[in-house]
Amino acid sequence: MKRIGILALLLFLVPGAFAQISTEDVGTDKLAQTSFKFLEVSLSPRAAALSDAMTAADFNSSAAMFYNPASMARLDHRFSAGLGVTNWIADITYNAASAAVNTSYGVFGASLMFSDYGSDIIGTVVAPNERGYQEYSDLKVSNPSPSSMAIGLGYALAVTDRFSVGGNAKYVSQDLSAAVVSADGMTEDNKVSTTAFDFGMLYKTGFRSLNLAMSVRNFSRELRYVDENFELPLTFNVGVSMNMLDLTNMDQNMHAFRFSLEAERPRDFSEQLKAGGEYTLRNILSLRAGYTYPTDEQSISFGGGVQYGASVVGFSADYAYTEFGVFGAVHRVGVSLTF
Repeated sequence: MKRIGILALLLFLVPGAFAQISTEDVGTDKLAQTSFKFLEVSLSPRAAALSDAMTAADFNSSAAMFYNPASMARLDHRFSAGLGVTNWIADITYNAASAAVNTSYGVFGASLMFSDYGSDIIGTVVAPNERGYQEYSDLKVSNPSPSSMAIGLGYALAVTDRFSVGGNAKYVSQDLSAAVVSADGMTEDNKVSTTAFDFGMLYKTGFRSLNLAMSVRNFSRELRYVDENFELPLTFNVGVSMNMLDLTNMDQNMHAFRFSLEAERPRDFSEQLKAGGEYTLRNILSLRAGYTYPTDEQSISFGGGVQYGASVVGFSADYAYTEFGVFGAVHRVGVSLTF
């Protein structure tokens, strides 16, 4: 128990120390420093309903690649695959797919995410007329059709029965479409791509179901859009997770309540604390809720899911709802299959 306490203390003090260095000693305001913000969107309904407090959770799904690739090492089936759709704010849609294969050499995974920004974007350019601008259609130029995508390959290994590590390499691209920069129709390309990396560790303490974990996501070189340099939304997460009913005499086959607590240090936002709770009845029905602090518009998240598990095949369907204040609500749905 002493070692567990020391590890837990370190996991929560380290990001706090980094936070003080970046915001107090340097005196910088960590806002609007990154692009490729689509990499921060939560793609799993289960994770989103728990406010993404998933770094230390038992994911048991290929979707772990989007949060902590190390937890993919605990996959208890030979194969896992999942699909998800996120109806984001401003009518933006994010689609995601993932798959993982459990082998004697570790777990290998692949993931895909791409966006749909809609087709009703109207391009304009400054012009010396009464309106002060011209539309692209006036110049016989197609309106912008931005897109973004991420394709990843991951690997996770259970080094011991308690300690797991994992990594994910992904090709990420964002195309804001060609922009018209003058009234005569001259255009400028706005497409940038790079390779980014995720890393993670997960430690099963041996005290009941208590897990400790940490992850680093979206590590990459600095990029450049036209005349401006920018970085990817790098995040550092540490968390703990446990089935709280392990501390009671309740029937574990009938009830489970897993609680997760996580600290996140983003590159371009204030440090956040995330908490999520998931109650599961008979390993069939799950109800979830989560909260993140501080945030600007995001409020409480909640959702649920149903799962069917047999000795060979498992299936689950999940839904999540997140309130985003003036932007309305975000809905997520997803399904997964294991065998």
